[in-house]
Amino acid sequence: MDLTQSDIAAENGHVGPHPSYIQLAKPYIFEQKLQECMAATGVTEAKEDNIRLQGVAWIDSLRKALHLPVRTFNTACVYYHRFRLVHVDTEYGFMDAATAALFTACKIEDTLKKSREILCAAYNQKVTSAEHVSQDDPMFDNPSKAIVGLERLMLEASGFDYRSRYPQKLLLKLSKYYHLDRDTVGKTAYNMSLDLYRTFAPLKQTTSTMAIACVELSGRLHERNVQELEAGKGFKKWRTSRAEVMETLLDLLDLYTHHRTYTTVGQEYPIETFIAIRITLNQEASTNDYPRYTNSIKKKTLSNGTKAMNGTKDIKYAKSPLSPQETLVSDGKSSVTLSPEAAAGARVRAGLKEGTVRFMLDPERARDEKKIVAEYFKVEEEEYEVEVEREKRRG
Repeated sequence: MDLTQSDIAAENGHVGPHPSYIQLAKPYIFEQKLQECMAATGVTEAKEDNIRLQGVAWIDSLRKALHLPVRTFNTACVYYHRFRLVHVDTEYGFMDAATAALFTACKIEDTLKKSREILCAAYNQKVTSAEHVSQDDPMFDNPSKAIVGLERLMLEASGFDYRSRYPQKLLLKLSKYYHLDRDTVGKTAYNMSLDLYRTFAPLKQTTSTMAIACVELSGRLHERNVQELEAGKGFKKWRTSRAEVMETLLDLLDLYTHHRTYTTVGQEYPIETFIAIRITLNQEASTNDYPRYTNSIKKKTLSNGTKAMNGTKDIKYAKSPLSPQETLVSDGKSSVTLSPEAAAGARVRAGLKEGTVRFMLDPERARDEKKIVAEYFKVEEEEYEVEVEREKRRG
């Protein structure tokens, strides 16, 4: 006999309707969580780098063909990165995902483009001018429907969080404040801010951190070192730290030393220049004991129920209101992350509808709602002792 939804709920300790799930928006995703998501999808590091760089290059070429502003490029790259953390690469083509990310970003940034218009621009890039077609061509009918379908998955992967970060505006203000040449240091820093979106740094860092890192690295390339930035002065005002800026600088240098052909700035300077800068930064990080990746937790390694091996300790970091704890609020027993494993674990039984997933931006509201809902799902039991007289059997 097939089990009903109420039977499944009763087996899992739920009485009545499912309390539903609440998924909190995650404006920042740190390196440790990024590695966990990539491990869950089963992608190798080399393949991940290749697909990420090709997808961003595709977005950049379409952005230029459609004459879209930089803010649309920024948002599209972030949506592309978040989408790939949730969905396995075998489920889609990177071009389809990149095109859908750009289509979604156009709506969010109010630079509206039809899906057929984006697909037409992508097709015309591959052929000669004599073979160009219009967006009304029937060949775009099915791909257009596929892009619209991927749009929903893009929004779900981002938690329906439409907040974006644009470091370019602050970057230009910093260049002007420190009296840096606009045509040399300023232009290079601006191009670096675009190359930065080929990495995961925009998911991890704030606007000020990305802008400061680009200005500093550009100054080092042009031998116009900004001593105040290198010393970390005024970082408290920008709500950042030298360790976070150092992490962003090293992410950029990793890109310029290993994947120069995919970048704009990397091809303009010899690789020896980037290696020399990296050696200097590594020495600074070693002297000041900066971690390679900030905001990470060292987990315990257990073996047969014993204590952590090699004397390791569980190190916790301070909670930040900008990056709320990643929880799935329902009956107090479930949790969710961005990984596909967690998404699969939330399913009750194949073929049956699961609880509703709702998306929230405010973690305090989610916690308050959890407390209110939990009162209705408490199992209260009372024990009674009743004396029962046993009747004598008749002979």
